[in-house]
Amino acid sequence: MLLALVSPAAGAPKALLKGDVSAGLQSHMGLSAGLVRFVGPAEVAATGGLIIGLFWQPLGIAAAIGFTITMIGAVGFHAKAGDYADPATRGTRWPPSSSPPSPWPPR
Repeated sequence: MLLALVSPAAGAPKALLKGDVSAGLQSHMGLSAGLVRFVGPAEVAATGGLIIGLFWQPLGIAAAIGFTITMIGAVGFHAKAGDYADPATRGTRWPPSSSPPSPWPPR
């Protein structure tokens, strides 16, 4: 459900080609406007598919598979652009192959 709630906020600016995210995808990542406009509605459609999938399982499975493919593609494009290679440009982001240290159990 959390993914279904966050997905429209991530997809809508891409579908409308508004904001810094869309501009960054086009300039830094080298994506065409058409591809950005395709990814945006796909993320928004995933929301509907995931929510309806709670009641009709085949659609939920299809939406989950499609959204997983979209996210794998996103990781691939970010890796290709070198977003995780240089610690200076990575900032506070973690590379996709590692996870942040767990705060649990507390020490």
